[in-house]
Amino acid sequence: MPPVSRTVRIGSAHGLHARPAKLFAQAAKDSGLPVTIAKGAASPVNAASILGVIALGVEKGDYVTLTTEGDGAEDLLDTLTELLTTDHDAEA
Repeated sequence: MPPVSRTVRIGSAHGLHARPAKLFAQAAKDSGLPVTIAKGAASPVNAASILGVIALGVEKGDYVTLTTEGDGAEDLLDTLTELLTTDHDAEA
């Protein structure tokens, strides 16, 4: 099964800071599939690593590319896309 990728625009008002990065990294880890996230031409990082995700310096409106492979890859990308496009900073 070939890898699948998706480019997503970040929705959180303050980008992927601690809270949304934690939610995203935990979902990637819980999936059991290998997932990477990359910003622009930067090298991809393990999406299950909260430190790696935060280190990308992703801000609101930035585009990131997610890549994964395996059974359920498209469903996983749907879930991760929803997490990244949601403004978690608007929730109280």
